[in-house]
Amino acid sequence: MTNLEVSPQQEVCPPASPEGSSGPCLQLWPEREVPLGGVRAMNVRRTLPQRGLPTIGAWCFLDSFGPDRTAMSVLPHPHIGLQTVTWPLAGTIRHRDSVGSDVVVRPGELNIMTAGHGVSHSEFAVLPPGGGLPLQRGLQLWVALPDEQRHRQPAFEQHRDLPKVAGDGFTATVMVGQLGGIASPATMYSPIVGADVSCEGSAVLPLNVHFEHGVLVLDGGLTLDGRDVPPGPLGYLGTGRRELRLEALPGTRFLLIGGEPLQEELLMWWNFVGRTHDEVEQARQEWEAQAALPDGDTATARYGLVPGHGPDAGAEAGRIPAPPLPAVRLTPRKRSV
Repeated sequence: MTNLEVSPQQEVCPPASPEGSSGPCLQLWPEREVPLGGVRAMNVRRTLPQRGLPTIGAWCFLDSFGPDRTAMSVLPHPHIGLQTVTWPLAGTIRHRDSVGSDVVVRPGELNIMTAGHGVSHSEFAVLPPGGGLPLQRGLQLWVALPDEQRHRQPAFEQHRDLPKVAGDGFTATVMVGQLGGIASPATMYSPIVGADVSCEGSAVLPLNVHFEHGVLVLDGGLTLDGRDVPPGPLGYLGTGRRELRLEALPGTRFLLIGGEPLQEELLMWWNFVGRTHDEVEQARQEWEAQAALPDGDTATARYGLVPGHGPDAGAEAGRIPAPPLPAVRLTPRKRSV
């Protein structure tokens, strides 16, 4: 997945304290609507990063989109230093990347792309057989790679049969990490959890006491710690919870994310997760320089070549150019939780 913001801001994500927040809490962080522009011409609702809450564990980016009838058309673009987590809720998406992957992901299936030192990919909606615009809804998330893994070779995996866990009043698909002793097969590089949870009435979810957690209600609504959590805002739950007790409206579905509080400072800009201004600037320069290379040389460049997007690809020819960097260097911000 990509950040197609026309004028992306640089996000400095300071490390969490070793113990994370002071303990369990419930903070509601509002979503903000971000116009992506370009060929996708749609808005997304972003809840991570936030000023004061840049990460939850190693999760550093969370967008939700739809339901809309739109033909997603995202040309090749680069990533460094992260894993993309694609979780469609309605509609299908064709993913192609410079590792050689060419797959279609459907609701209930998971795409994980590990960018490492550098990768490029594209995403296009699969149009319905009878024509017209498909219904699209989904989540796009990024996980920051730890310093010792962020320069690794890029990789891709798709998981079509993810494990499920059922407990006291809930069922959940374990996208990544572990929940209730059930582990996803997805390859991750930090202690983490991501799950799609359905519940109704009273429920109790087991949590890792060493993690910080967050919830994003997709449908219905929750009551947590005596407060209502509707669809929209990201609910930050703090650390130190062994379980999550909740009341849910009929048909409630929510995303649960969490992980060990991140101990590294991140620098995020556009589709890059780095550590310094100079590193991000270099990544941008290499993507722009790659545009001038012949196709044969592009395949061996830092971000590689996405098959099917060469000069003879018609409407799918081309790439997404990098926006200009802001004219200021970065100053760290404090994390408020």
